Amino acid sequence: MALYLLIWGEAANLRFMPECLCYIYHHMAFELFGMLAGNVSTMTGENVKPAYGGEEEAFLKKVVTPIYQVIAMEAERSQRGTSKHSQWRNYDDLNEYFWSVDCFRLGWPMRADSDFFLLPSGRQGLKDGDGKPPQNRWVGKVNFVEIRSFWHIFRSFDRMWGFFILCLQAMIIVAWNGSGDPTAIFTSDTLKKVLSVFITASILKFGQAVLDVILSWKAHRSMSYFVKLRYILKVVSAVAWVIIMPVTYAYLSENPGGFAGTIKSWFGNGSSSPPLFILAVVIYLSPNMLAAVLFLFPFIRRFLERSHYRIVMLMMWWSQPQLYVGRGMHESAFSLFKYTMFWVLLIVTKLAFSFYIEIKPLVGPTKAIMSVRIMNFKWHEFFPQAKNNIGVVIALWSPIILVYFMDTQIWYAIFSTIVGGIYGAFRRLGEIRTLGMLRSRFQSLPAAFNACLVPKEKNRPKKKGLKATLSRNFTQFPPNRENEAARFAHLWNEIITSFRDEDLITDREKNLLLVPYWADRELVDAQWPPFLLASKIPIALDMAKDSNNKDHELRKRIEADYYMSCAVRECYVQFRSIVRFLVQGEKEQKVIEYIFSQVDEHIGADNLLAEFKMSALPSLYDQFVRLIKYLLANKAEDRDQVVILFQDMLEVVTQDIMDDQVSSLLDSVHGVNEGMVPIDQQYQLFASSGAIRFPIDHVTDAWEEKIKRLDLLLTTKESAMDVPSNLEARRRFSFFSNSLFMEMPTAPKIRNMLSFSVLTPYYTEEVLFSLKDLETPNEDGVSILFYLQKIFPDEWNNFLERMKCNEEDLKESDELEEQLRLWASYRGQTLTKTVRGIMYYRKALELQAFLDMAKDEDLMGGYKAVESTAQDHRKGDKSPWAQCQAVTDMKFTYVVSCQLYGIHKRSGDARAQDILRLMTTYPSLRVAYIDEVEEPSKDRSKNINTKVYYSTLVKAMPKSIDSSEPAQNLDQVIYRIKLPGPAILGEGKPENQNHAIIFTRGEALQTIDMNQDNYMEESLKMRNLLQEFLKKHDGVRNPSILGLREHIFTGSVSSLAWFMSNQETSFVTIGQRLLANPLKVRFHYGHPDVFDRLFHLTRGGVSKASKVINLSEDIFAGFNSTLREGNVTHHEYIQVGKGRDVGMNQISMFEAKIANGNGEQTISRDIYRLGHRFDFFRMLSCYFTTIGSYFSTLITVLIVYVFLYGRLYLVLSGLEEGLSTQPGIRDNKPLQVALASQSFVQIGFLMALPMLVEIGLERGFRTALSDFILMQLQLAPVFFTFSLGTKTHYYGRTLLHGGAKYRPTGRGFVVFHAKFADNYRLYSRSHFVKGFELLILLLVYQIFGQSYRGSVAYILITISMWFMVGTWLFAPFLFNPSGFEWQKIVDDWTDWNKWINNRGGIGVPSEKSWESWWEEEQEHLHYSGKRGIIAEILLASRFFIYQYGLVYHLHITRKTRSVLVYGVSWLVIFLALFVMKTISIGRRKFSANFQLVFRLIKGLIFLTFVSILVTLIALPHMTMRDLIVCILAFMPTGWGILLIAQACKPFAKRMGWGSIRTLARGYEIGMGLLLFTPVAFLAWFPFVSEFQTRMLFNQAFSRGLQISRILGGHRKDRSSRNKE
Repeated sequence: MALYLLIWGEAANLRFMPECLCYIYHHMAFELFGMLAGNVSTMTGENVKPAYGGEEEAFLKKVVTPIYQVIAMEAERSQRGTSKHSQWRNYDDLNEYFWSVDCFRLGWPMRADSDFFLLPSGRQGLKDGDGKPPQNRWVGKVNFVEIRSFWHIFRSFDRMWGFFILCLQAMIIVAWNGSGDPTAIFTSDTLKKVLSVFITASILKFGQAVLDVILSWKAHRSMSYFVKLRYILKVVSAVAWVIIMPVTYAYLSENPGGFAGTIKSWFGNGSSSPPLFILAVVIYLSPNMLAAVLFLFPFIRRFLERSHYRIVMLMMWWSQPQLYVGRGMHESAFSLFKYTMFWVLLIVTKLAFSFYIEIKPLVGPTKAIMSVRIMNFKWHEFFPQAKNNIGVVIALWSPIILVYFMDTQIWYAIFSTIVGGIYGAFRRLGEIRTLGMLRSRFQSLPAAFNACLVPKEKNRPKKKGLKATLSRNFTQFPPNRENEAARFAHLWNEIITSFRDEDLITDREKNLLLVPYWADRELVDAQWPPFLLASKIPIALDMAKDSNNKDHELRKRIEADYYMSCAVRECYVQFRSIVRFLVQGEKEQKVIEYIFSQVDEHIGADNLLAEFKMSALPSLYDQFVRLIKYLLANKAEDRDQVVILFQDMLEVVTQDIMDDQVSSLLDSVHGVNEGMVPIDQQYQLFASSGAIRFPIDHVTDAWEEKIKRLDLLLTTKESAMDVPSNLEARRRFSFFSNSLFMEMPTAPKIRNMLSFSVLTPYYTEEVLFSLKDLETPNEDGVSILFYLQKIFPDEWNNFLERMKCNEEDLKESDELEEQLRLWASYRGQTLTKTVRGIMYYRKALELQAFLDMAKDEDLMGGYKAVESTAQDHRKGDKSPWAQCQAVTDMKFTYVVSCQLYGIHKRSGDARAQDILRLMTTYPSLRVAYIDEVEEPSKDRSKNINTKVYYSTLVKAMPKSIDSSEPAQNLDQVIYRIKLPGPAILGEGKPENQNHAIIFTRGEALQTIDMNQDNYMEESLKMRNLLQEFLKKHDGVRNPSILGLREHIFTGSVSSLAWFMSNQETSFVTIGQRLLANPLKVRFHYGHPDVFDRLFHLTRGGVSKASKVINLSEDIFAGFNSTLREGNVTHHEYIQVGKGRDVGMNQISMFEAKIANGNGEQTISRDIYRLGHRFDFFRMLSCYFTTIGSYFSTLITVLIVYVFLYGRLYLVLSGLEEGLSTQPGIRDNKPLQVALASQSFVQIGFLMALPMLVEIGLERGFRTALSDFILMQLQLAPVFFTFSLGTKTHYYGRTLLHGGAKYRPTGRGFVVFHAKFADNYRLYSRSHFVKGFELLILLLVYQIFGQSYRGSVAYILITISMWFMVGTWLFAPFLFNPSGFEWQKIVDDWTDWNKWINNRGGIGVPSEKSWESWWEEEQEHLHYSGKRGIIAEILLASRFFIYQYGLVYHLHITRKTRSVLVYGVSWLVIFLALFVMKTISIGRRKFSANFQLVFRLIKGLIFLTFVSILVTLIALPHMTMRDLIVCILAFMPTGWGILLIAQACKPFAKRMGWGSIRTLARGYEIGMGLLLFTPVAFLAWFPFVSEFQTRMLFNQAFSRGLQISRILGGHRKDRSSRNKE
């Protein structure tokens, strides 16, 4: 174990390659064993010695560095991830080299000439000394090649696609034949036709086999003979089935026609028995039958996977390649039953819907269309004799078939919402949603607290000795209520204090919420927080006063309100206790005791009201309140007043309340004093010097607490129903209280809990806002501080109250300035916020450790007392405080991996100072960073310094207690581990985590991102959560990752942030709940999941780091964990805060990053292996919850394109007009349903449904409905439609060309205006170009289909498309703050003009020049490869359809259908391009020397153009419509030429790149104008800007943010201050 950890600790980047570590460990352990046993080497005859050793840093230099250098060289060959994946080996390839026996060729000591260390021949000499090529070539890719292709989607999930394709074929056959009723399948004719699906199945199988060979070709070098053999046999068997199936099928019917008849004629007409085909099908299906048996009986599969019988191994070898991962991934029988039922129901629903609504109704119209013959075409038809109008059929069916493949995603959204909602309800989510619900259940809260958060007594290890005997006897009595109350008080009060420290509640609210620390032993009832008892005493007084001497009735009324009866009892007991404590004189004590004994006696006899007069009670109450005020002040000068008060109180009691018993009372006093006392002396009671203890000398905390509480109970007149008033505080209270009633493991003692670490990767984000950051206004005149004050007005006031100052005083002292910076930073997405949140874990553990260890007297004394005397205890190790600290240190470590801390420190960056300040504030915080040090070279002859890298861990230098020197903030190195080179070779974040992971400790590791937060109350549940690792959740295996829910805290910033937070919340709650159970496919979706550290430490860490392919590094940890027999669960009784992006551009960049990541996942080996190793239903879950959702999004957009291009073909060819009487064209219901499905996805229905249910579940369905309506009013569908475009563009582009990269979104406060040019750069290719294309399609369809079609049908069918066009073109301006402010528009126009006209060049950034941006935009094509270029050219060719179709619709060409018309149109284009080229050459050649001539030529060209136009209008009667049609025809052609030129850039550069650039600039200017004009026009009207502001910032309005005042008034204030 120690040897493995030593290897792992120094392995640097090799930690991502677990089997490589195993290889090293295998050899070193063998050597170690040999040395310990004294074995003799067979080679040398001497004792075994280590292969590497003896010299300094031998392991690092000889073992780690050579392998590291291979990783580094391969990373270099990736050219920062831009080169193809197939050209370099990533971490997975290098690791999987060690999966096969071949790795032992590497030897030990490792051979430098081994193939593992060799690079492709291009990188080294092609020939060795003998002139022969080297024998050892580059190993190449291992087991898998990541090739950019959409075919990966089919290859990874071939079973699913096969199933859907076969179902579609069967449904079409059934619908087409006979009545179209599903029962028709049982008629022999239909059944025979349906059986043809097996031919399709064999063809698909063949496709899969060929695809496997093609896509794995580049890994053939590293493949073993058996793997190659398997690939060949798979293809051969697939070919055999492709032949056998059609041949045997041909013999099914007596007289087959068509294809079957042809086959029969080839193979002879022998009357073979019909079951031959059936036999073939049975043999073909036999592997599937076996798979079904293994699916139903997982234990058989488990046995087969581990079996060593030859026949079994052969069978397993055929069914799945033997890999190191992907075995034993089965679930328990019950889990299997649950997710199978889910999918069976879903698939049945989906297929029924598709059959009855989409396929069956379309068959009749299709048959009718196929029977009509069209002869009159409106363009030059190349195939006028084509039968059955096949083009029309394709145009009609394509959208339907695409919807068929996409709508499973819609059904999944519906089913997952229902099942997720039911599961959530069973998990008791949302039982406490409001303060009212919390109050009603508060009585059961202490019991829930103690049940969940306090370890059970019986679990304690048995102690021995006298003490143990006593305590054991003690537990035979009912549980010690005092101890339980004390524990509850400590935990509850710590939570309330943290709320106050976070400024969520006021001082008054804090006092109302606190529970007494010091339990009062005289009290029978629990002491509830004053917010439950507020105003109860004044009400009870009124009831007593008006009770008409009816004891029973008063008691009944008081006891009807439980909290009132508690308040009354407590006040009486405390009144009695305080009076007894204060009264010291013997005589006075007798009087007091007598009165109290009388009252107690009457209370017991239930005749208090009958005996005493209650009308005087209010005056006694007033005097008691005054007494409490004096006690709070505790001043010596008030003593006389207190004496008078006591005398007055005695008088009220004896004269007014107990009037008929005065004499007996006085007699009693006289009797005691043995003799008569004059009456006047009796009234001098309390006046003698020692009679009353006042002022109190030693005020204890317990006494002060009691007096304060009593004051609150007596004087709070108004109800505290709205305590706490802060919405965030309410949400946290209700969630926390609710979670205590949910099922969670019991808490162990701190000593017995699993230890854990937290790791946060940090790069260069904000640590702490500086004053300059806070006060510098942006261009709108809004500073961050001002903005925060408006968004969090109540928290700002609470902060000022806590600081005991007003806003002006904050700048007067450094301490207050520091507090102000902290207050603001805790409301941003800063490292300070994250560290404070995570350090609550430590605080919680210290408190829990104290409660675990505390004796009864400590408990009654309180944690506060222990904490307050901590300074004295630090010197001694035996104190409770020191013990708590020690236990906590053993159980919890927090490491922040600040990659660049060393560089920041040297450069004097403020961030380094802020991080050091954090370490000083939290002494147990550890910071890891990569230290770059220049050291002189060991080689004396070379006088150069070499860069050396270290993984370094530092802490804050401990402050010396006795030192009189001023405190200095310094850090202190704990560990320095030398690295073989720069640590960041792959993706930054996982590499950053990996270098720091060696500094974490314990059995569990929580990964927390830099934009997260944590809460004190949630930290108390951490030890419960860690117990989940010890439970088998599915009955098969323990969890390897515990998923946690998140609360998105950035929702209040703007409406966009609110949409985003709702969307994210529904995913991290209802979405992941369902993925974990029942679907069993939850992976790791970013942080705050808790990893089984030991499990992942030996399996490659908590993320994968290969460049580009592991862009979404987190989810790969989940894939890896699942493939290596891990189990991922999800727990909802604990939550962590998370920040999200809040502005349109940030959200789009984030979604682009996620879409890119999904594109890379699609081509990854992990998805391929999951798709093949999961059973069928779990594979469906995996697909639809990972890449499937993105592919469905892509199909959603594709449906619009396919529909519109289909319509374009029908309209321009004249087929739509010719068939206009057909129902398939005129009133196509299935098509309307299909497009409705598409628009459902488009407007965000899939997002909104789970959102609605989750909000309903947790906050009530009325809230959910109002939120939903509000979201529609704030244009949520616009946002979702726009984000659909983002996802589609980046997912598709990544699969075709690559170009995925990490996009830093900068999680600041976004209330700034994005310039028009910025928006154009960001959305031009992803949205604007596509929007214009759809706009042209819709316009053409509108213009040429008008005459014979009703406009209502047209609107119904295309409304969602018009909505998509409008959204894609204008949403960025709609959601842009101050997007319609006239001054901003003017500035934007100037900026845009400057940008579009600036020349590019080396070193000119894309933000400064259009040319640089344009070149950058095409970069992905440069690395795309032949397939990507061909795909790009094919896609671009669609733009030529417009011209072909439209030139025949001009007024001047209406009489001819000749192909020459199309030729002439191209001539016009070439002429126009030639003229443009001539002008540009002329400008370069003549503009300087022959200025006049050049101007004349330009004038002549212009006149020629005008005269041609006039001639065309005059002679062949060219109309205005013709001009519009020409523009619609030629604009797309020009764009198509541009796209093809960009794809073939090397060729185009030879032809003249400048002209292409000029043409492109012209297009960009045109698009910019079309976008800018409507925005500028709307900016003329001031109300538009006001409406937009209200829509964007509605959430913040309700929290006091008045943007109009901010944008207007604040600037005025500033200008007036400047004048002063």
